[in-house]
Amino acid sequence: MHPNADFRSDDRAQLESLIDQIGFGMVFLTTPDGPRVAHTALLSTRDGAVRFHLSRGNALSKHLAGNDALIVVNGPDGYVSPRWYADPGQVPTWNYVALELEGPVRRMDAEGTVALLDALAERHEARIAGAPWTRARMDEAKFRQMLGAIVGFELEVRAWRPTLKLSQNKSADDRAAVAAGLEAAGAAGVARLMRTLAP
Repeated sequence: MHPNADFRSDDRAQLESLIDQIGFGMVFLTTPDGPRVAHTALLSTRDGAVRFHLSRGNALSKHLAGNDALIVVNGPDGYVSPRWYADPGQVPTWNYVALELEGPVRRMDAEGTVALLDALAERHEARIAGAPWTRARMDEAKFRQMLGAIVGFELEVRAWRPTLKLSQNKSADDRAAVAAGLEAAGAAGVARLMRTLAP
C-alpha cells in the first residue's frame, strides 16, 4: 500500500465494486515449500469475503485452508510524464489502482464451488454480446468430472489495503492534464478512474 494517505479509500462499496469490475487477482501464501502465488478469477461476496477457485494440482491448493493469505487485485495503470504538469519541476511517476486483501481462508464445499462458478460465468457472460453461456449447455457428467479437478475457497477479508494513486495530490488542472495524457498514451482505463474516483 502506498504510504501517502491521499491515495487510500475507506469506501468498502467502492473497493468491492473494483474487485468485481477487475475480476482477477493473485493469491499469495508462504507454504512449507516457500512463497507461492496463484492467479485466479475473483468474486466479492459483498459482505467482506472474496471467493475464488484453483486447480486441485495448484501448489497452493493443499495449503490455503486454515491459513491467512493475501489477495492482490491490480487495476488499470499508466506511466505519468512530467511533461503533463504545469510545474516543470516534476518527476516521472505511475498512476495505478491496487487492492491488498488479507485474511483467513476456508475451503468451500462442492455446492459452494458450483455457486461460485455459476456466479462468475453469469457476471462475465453479461459483458459479452450474444446469448450467454450457462452450465445447462454442458453434459452434467462432464461438468462433475471437471468440478472434481478444482477447489473453491473463500477468504474473509480482515485487512483492506487499497492504493488508488490517481494524482489526488495534484491540482485539478494537473489532474485533468494527466488524465488526458494517459488517455492519449493508451491508458484509457486509469484515465477513466481518475475522472470518476479522484476528487
